[in-house]
Amino acid sequence: MTPVFEVRNLKKSFGGLAVTDNVSLSLRPGDRVALIGPNGAGKTTFVNLVTGNLKPDAGEVLMAGETLTRSGPAERVRRGLVRSFQVTRLFQDMSPAEHIALAILQRDGRANNMTGSYLDRPEVMAETNTLLAALGLETQAHRKVREIAYGQQRLLEIAMALALKPKVLLLDEPAAGVPQSDTGRIEAALAGLPADLAVLMIEHDMDLVFRFARRVVVLAAGTIIFDGSPSDVTHDQRVREAYLGSYADAGRAA
Repeated sequence: MTPVFEVRNLKKSFGGLAVTDNVSLSLRPGDRVALIGPNGAGKTTFVNLVTGNLKPDAGEVLMAGETLTRSGPAERVRRGLVRSFQVTRLFQDMSPAEHIALAILQRDGRANNMTGSYLDRPEVMAETNTLLAALGLETQAHRKVREIAYGQQRLLEIAMALALKPKVLLLDEPAAGVPQSDTGRIEAALAGLPADLAVLMIEHDMDLVFRFARRVVVLAAGTIIFDGSPSDVTHDQRVREAYLGSYADAGRAA
């Protein structure tokens, strides 16, 4: 099966320091991959490179075999490469329904010609309501974002990403800042993602990683040091030394 997303020999340096050092990986439809590593490993830089927010020094980014390396962020989104952010980027005085409706209109190229209210567009409202229900946000649809819980704001970001109809979804710490009592909602949302959607998730919560991922990629000092199954990652000596030592020891003790 042809990869839906592929990175080949990606490189990026700042001031002579290689933060992305010859990184290659690929995703196929339906993949559930976790990208993990210590702070400063280059995970967010990697996401910024593949989404077009940074230009690589070398290497290629491809969707379905076609290069996106010279394409800007908007074109990559149009091609199906969509990301969420580590810190929420929502408009505090807008409602969840307004956020999702705007994402739908942007996807369809209608945001610049937005006349009247999205409430007058039945097809937009139908899709908006479906996404709100899928993420458990229907009761919060018309409240202002600043009035809803942070965990619900994270769910809203996932809903907005899905409104763009991605083929590849890059999630940058979707549970960051969410109280432990609300992480179950995030996990339920992840479990409910479309089966054919390829997902790459950056996350520090290792329990969440091992429940979500069918494949784990470990980045350390800008280099991939492991790419394999969750069952094997805790036994890899390089990974234990770079990142998972205490977690792996706790798992073994248990």
